[in-house]
Amino acid sequence: MNQLLYSKLGSLIKVEPSLTTSIGQIQLDKPVMLASGILGISLDVFNRLYRSGAGAVVTKSLSKEPWEGYPNPTIFSVKGDGWINAVGLSNPGALNFAKMIQPNQDVPIIVSLVGSIPEEFEMMIKEFENCKVTAYELNLSCPHVAKVGLEVGDDPELVKKIVTTVKNTTNIPVIAKVGLGTTHYLNTVSTAIDSGIDAITAINTVRAMAIDVETQRPILSNKFGGLSGSPIKPIALRCVYEISSKYDIPIIGCGGISTWEDAVEFFLAGSSAIQLGSAVGDNWVNVFDEINKGILQYMKRKGYSKITDMVGLAKKS
Repeated sequence: MNQLLYSKLGSLIKVEPSLTTSIGQIQLDKPVMLASGILGISLDVFNRLYRSGAGAVVTKSLSKEPWEGYPNPTIFSVKGDGWINAVGLSNPGALNFAKMIQPNQDVPIIVSLVGSIPEEFEMMIKEFENCKVTAYELNLSCPHVAKVGLEVGDDPELVKKIVTTVKNTTNIPVIAKVGLGTTHYLNTVSTAIDSGIDAITAINTVRAMAIDVETQRPILSNKFGGLSGSPIKPIALRCVYEISSKYDIPIIGCGGISTWEDAVEFFLAGSSAIQLGSAVGDNWVNVFDEINKGILQYMKRKGYSKITDMVGLAKKS
């Protein structure tokens, strides 16, 4: 009798789905994050993004010393809601940025770091010891700056040394952001995992270029840049699926995500959270709340109570 009663009550009481998610040790109230490279510039902006529905914000990639980046033009729009950018990782440097975010108490901030040797990463992390940092993301995949990014990610031995050094320097979770370079990206993933990485972000922008047919010259001052936006979404989705099929590691999906449907695709492929960048440029900060609401409605319709109910379902036969 009691069992029948509980069964009827269960069918009448619908549990509200939760957007909370975990990426290993990282706990977030919402699964949609700001990707590195756009708007990751000031604490005021971070607070606004967080209030607008971002589960976390990833800073611009920071170097040991300030970098000016490349001269204009540094960004160009391409057909199909895509962008090619070669900003050159311009940033104020780790020390200056750490001072800027030191007052932070509320926003989950993931600090993106870029460098060419392990000692640089170690020094930068020490600059953030007095800051509230949720995680560090190692940029092993920027496609348009020499001696850092992809050139580091393509060197398994260097990846091993950097990840090992960083893990020995901090107890805060460390994420490796991988991309498509000259070596197979799964080699970078495997090396990072073997070296103790806590999670993987896949993927970065894809090396690309554009040429002006009138001047007959490359449009970007650096000639080559990184392609982002909708054109790379199927590639990023494939990479997340491949990583989650081969390795037991938390994954953050990144690349061409602009709608709740895109986000759900990445969950089904195996990611526990997602990052977006170009979509913020197209739809401003409202995009976080729009995607969160869409995910919730989908979860209600499908009867899911939490994000993990969806993660990796596309891999099941």
